[in-house]
Amino acid sequence: MKLFRNKYFKIVLFIFIIMNGIAFFHAYKFTHFAEARSKKTQSPEKLSSFQKASTLFFGVNNPKPQNSKFPSQKYQTLKLKSNKEIECWLIRNRNSKGTVILFHGYGSEKSSLIERSDEFLKLGYSTLLVDFMGSGNSEGNQTTIGFKESLEVKTCFDYVSSTGEKNIYLFGSSMGAVAIMKCLNDNSIDPKGIIIECPFGSMYQTVCARFKKMNAPTFPMAGILLFWGGIQNGFWGFSHSPSEYAKKIKCPTLLLYGEKDKSVSRQETDEIYKNLQGFKKLGIFKNTGHENYLLKNKLQWNLEVSSFLSSI
Repeated sequence: MKLFRNKYFKIVLFIFIIMNGIAFFHAYKFTHFAEARSKKTQSPEKLSSFQKASTLFFGVNNPKPQNSKFPSQKYQTLKLKSNKEIECWLIRNRNSKGTVILFHGYGSEKSSLIERSDEFLKLGYSTLLVDFMGSGNSEGNQTTIGFKESLEVKTCFDYVSSTGEKNIYLFGSSMGAVAIMKCLNDNSIDPKGIIIECPFGSMYQTVCARFKKMNAPTFPMAGILLFWGGIQNGFWGFSHSPSEYAKKIKCPTLLLYGEKDKSVSRQETDEIYKNLQGFKKLGIFKNTGHENYLLKNKLQWNLEVSSFLSSI
């Protein structure tokens, strides 16, 4: 019996070590982009058996996102010193009603925000488009899914405020929305209003959603991956919770969500909306997933945004 217990313990220990090793590599690849010129890992159905095995053990290769286009309007390139040096594009609008600062999602960069910027410019606002750390022309290759990026939100807000601008609005999609929420939780900045698209409820929930999209069980690997991701990046991942951040957000908020979103559940969205403390509106887009809402819902997006901005 003792021999059996020893053998069983060794097997369990071996499996535990393997699981943690796999989670460690995946967590690093998830939060650190590869060289921009490197090749992105293809979708599972396009991989050979060897490539699938390699991906399973060592994670996906995610090249650093690069700006693919530029604004059609005259713009100024800014370098701001935050926790990392970040690059921004400032587009001034004559007789501006205020300035909207735009923040992108995971695996993206500021050129992905140009369409939204164009819509805000049509509404009469100046815009500041931001590359988070690790993306575009900003410093490094690290991403913390909104945790440390929240420092960059404050840096951008403080910069625009220092120019004398009083009407400052924050816009963020996915990770960008999460970074805005954490910034408001941690700091006493006072934007005129915020527009947030599809923020996740908690870091654990968004990791679980990734496993579900791959038809993989969430327990125990999601928790182990989140543990190592936090350790590698210097924070406790289980406490990264926009649902909790919402409880300290008192400024006017427009929360937007696509009802077919497989990355963020309606339950997470409703929890965030319930916890928001100030004036708030919820906009739901039908037949829409975790994507740029302008692609399928441009008219509704413009109506939701313009109505919100005119009401605050």
